[in-house]
Amino acid sequence: MSAKTYRPIEDYGVIGDLHTVALVSTEASIDFLCLPDFDSPTVFAALLDPAKGGHFSITPRLGDSRRKQMYLPDTNILVTRYLSENTVAEIVDYMPVDTDNDRHRVIRTVHAVKGQIEFQLQCCPRFDYGRELHSLRHVNHHVIEFAAKDGACLPVRLVGGMPLKIQGADAQSVFSLKAGEETSFIFECGQCSDSSTGIAEETIAREFADTSAFWRNWATQSNYKGRWREMVTRSALLLKLLTSQKHGSIVAAPTFGLPERLGSVRNWDYRYTWIRDAVFTLYAFMRLGYTEEADRFMLWLSDRVAVDAKEGPLQIMYRAN
Repeated sequence: MSAKTYRPIEDYGVIGDLHTVALVSTEASIDFLCLPDFDSPTVFAALLDPAKGGHFSITPRLGDSRRKQMYLPDTNILVTRYLSENTVAEIVDYMPVDTDNDRHRVIRTVHAVKGQIEFQLQCCPRFDYGRELHSLRHVNHHVIEFAAKDGACLPVRLVGGMPLKIQGADAQSVFSLKAGEETSFIFECGQCSDSSTGIAEETIAREFADTSAFWRNWATQSNYKGRWREMVTRSALLLKLLTSQKHGSIVAAPTFGLPERLGSVRNWDYRYTWIRDAVFTLYAFMRLGYTEEADRFMLWLSDRVAVDAKEGPLQIMYRAN
């Protein structure tokens, strides 16, 4: 992989599917992703180790450019925009929210808004926190599968709207788009989509529409009428990303291994449900009119209480599952 440096945590946007989340930098690089769940081993962890952690980047070759990151209104669909004097490029990232718990996908759509632009894609997964070697194979020119050699981690695959090449342990692609053109890539694990010959435009259009509708329908349940509504809704959408659709639990944060200072001993794994933190989150949800999250959390908590009634007092934190 190319040389990378540590980036400040504030330089990352967050996308997710209510089972796990991915962190996307302002350089359109996915530098943190655990699959299939919040507390699963990482597939990408350049956030923690730029040299060995793994990443999935799509970079427009523009020279000097400005970058801006934003969400589409009332959604968790993230847009990273590159702007230079004569060109504008956008990478749109999201994870479809499926009721099928065994299907997890990151969809990345690349747009040339202005000018003709060359892009470079690098997909460099590193399994089990970068500890496991992996094999990879071409299914065809548009699909590459990756598998950890010990089989402990789920295999993943990259499906491209453009041809993909194998270089060493990684997948790469260099392609050009002119103004008005776009292409997409799917990184997935579990039950894979039927995309053995590439990606159909209608599939991406449907996934985008369904994902946008899911988040906007959820956001409209808010009864908040006060000031700064956009910022309040954005905060609620982020908190919702930390809830488990499968279990009803709420993780404190999606990351681990981020010390207060480099070399500091205060270095925690927050991919757990801390009862105190979850209660504050639920209080915010209920104040905004989101009650389903509280109902599901109480069902999850009642199971923990039933176990602890035999073993001892309620713990301060639990695994999300």
